[in-house]
Amino acid sequence: MRTRLALLGILLVAVSVPALAQEAAAPKVELLFPAGAPGATGDTDKDKPTLTIYQPAEGKANGCAVVICPGGGYGHLAVDHEGKQVGEWFNSFGVTAFMLKYRLSPYRHPAPLLDAQRAIRTVRARAKEFGVDPNRVGILGFSAGGHLASTAATKFDKGNPEAKDEIDKVSCRPDFAILAYPVISFTEPFTHVGSRNNLLGKEAAPELIESLSNEKQVTADTPPTFLFHTNGDSGVPPENSIAFYLALRKVKVPAELHIYEKGGHGVGLAPKDPVLSTWPKRCEAWMGVRGLLGKG
Repeated sequence: MRTRLALLGILLVAVSVPALAQEAAAPKVELLFPAGAPGATGDTDKDKPTLTIYQPAEGKANGCAVVICPGGGYGHLAVDHEGKQVGEWFNSFGVTAFMLKYRLSPYRHPAPLLDAQRAIRTVRARAKEFGVDPNRVGILGFSAGGHLASTAATKFDKGNPEAKDEIDKVSCRPDFAILAYPVISFTEPFTHVGSRNNLLGKEAAPELIESLSNEKQVTADTPPTFLFHTNGDSGVPPENSIAFYLALRKVKVPAELHIYEKGGHGVGLAPKDPVLSTWPKRCEAWMGVRGLLGKG
């Protein structure tokens, strides 16, 4: 009997070792600007934007990459349910994820945007190293992170071919955007005033406020976008997502919008809600329809 149990134990170990080997590697944190962020006012953690890299298990990566912008009103970052959990979710279906720790208040615009643009450039410039397709690099943002993501999706450039830094030579335009209960407008009554004040200050010039009301910045070059919101969101009302969706539709940019009747703000992946927890699957399906998930 003891011999049989010992043999069973050996078999279990033999089975478990390969299984463990297939798990995703522990996330790695890198400075976004190793030589110092532009406009940095100090040398502490809050002055140093980072990327936390979530790689899928070996053999599972499909080449798609997403930069994740957690929310927090431009005053803090919800790095667990709008960051870590999201990175692991993307890994579950082969997407390589990069959680961005961007600069917050008292930093003002354009510091967060510079961080988001640098994140996209970094992923694209180092695509071979990360095992991703430089033509399938997207951005996802929650709440105020959704405002940052929508800003990156409407304000971008092709890179500077004369730059000394190889990363600065490549485009910062995301190939697609995913916006979860995003802050979009800075001019309409449904804006999230706290996010606007943290990003721009209470005395911001009207033209600056207008330029960062992102439903007004959409063009035909804005990338295809998936939007998720809830009708019950009183913090950042769904009119934000609706306004962005209508702006995309007006210029014929492909878009998909889901508004759930029940639910509040800041739900993340909503794993405990049997209804809201379906939005990640809707998003994954949209990515599949857009051809973002096929290996190649």
